Amino acid sequence: METYKILVTGGTGFIGTNLSHELERRGHEVLVADLLHKNRENYQRCDVRSYRQLENLFSEEYDYVYHLAAEYGRWNGEDYYENLWQTNVIGTKNLIRLQEKLGFRMVFFSSAEVYGDFEGIMSEDVMVKNPLQDTYQMNDYAITKWAGELMCMNSATMHQTETVRVRPVNCYGPYEEYSPYKGFIPIFIYKALHNEPYTVYKGHKRIIDYVGDTAVTLANITENFIPGEVYNVGGRTEWENDIKDYSDLVLNTVGVDDSLVNYEEAEDFTTHVKTMDFSKAIKDLKHDPKVDPGEGIQKTVQWMRWFYRLDN
Repeated sequence: METYKILVTGGTGFIGTNLSHELERRGHEVLVADLLHKNRENYQRCDVRSYRQLENLFSEEYDYVYHLAAEYGRWNGEDYYENLWQTNVIGTKNLIRLQEKLGFRMVFFSSAEVYGDFEGIMSEDVMVKNPLQDTYQMNDYAITKWAGELMCMNSATMHQTETVRVRPVNCYGPYEEYSPYKGFIPIFIYKALHNEPYTVYKGHKRIIDYVGDTAVTLANITENFIPGEVYNVGGRTEWENDIKDYSDLVLNTVGVDDSLVNYEEAEDFTTHVKTMDFSKAIKDLKHDPKVDPGEGIQKTVQWMRWFYRLDN
């Protein structure tokens, strides 16, 4: 297997951490960049909103840049919209400018949120084949991710840059710390472990994907890089479940009953059902999720017990 020199922005986030480990396992030379000071090897602090700081990362050449650095989540994007737009849009534009200058290949991390409340199977060409009003993004987070994709496509047309876009779908797993802005799986697990109440909205269905499986597929991009392509990356379609079912699985794994749970009707301005098409990633990237929700949630519960010192 050919090895490469790879930069991972946002590399201390939970997807970035698992991806970096997978890339290193394959023999690639990896530099991780993120916001905070970290006492670790092959790491450099960088805020992608600062072109100067980002430019400093490129004192050496990279074959690939995995661009994960972003502000995540719908409600985080509402409460901290300045950070969201500056990081997700200006930060991405800064990196694209350097890509146009230096010529590295990029993997841009978008989100399945770009599909909005589209009613149907969410294949990668939804935005191409459907009127805008049928696929509108319902929050600023989704809008910034779609803007990032558009910038990548425009740069490819104008400057022949080479980028692959990925749209992860409800990824979860070890190294994801709790915050109220995270996805529903880490929130449910954290709350259940700490015997704290949480809300489950009825009528929503999702597919979840264990981060170890996600990392393998993402690392495979370096071995089959097709400029201009875009991929949904998520779990198996047969794993699509009601969010209540996932909550029940978390409660059973932790060993508590649902007296903690407040059940409410479907949440406004939130996609009811995300039925995804992963056939392109299966074909091009050998996407083959191995860890089903039961096993993945058990692994994530074990990690959270360790991280939050709940074993004793």
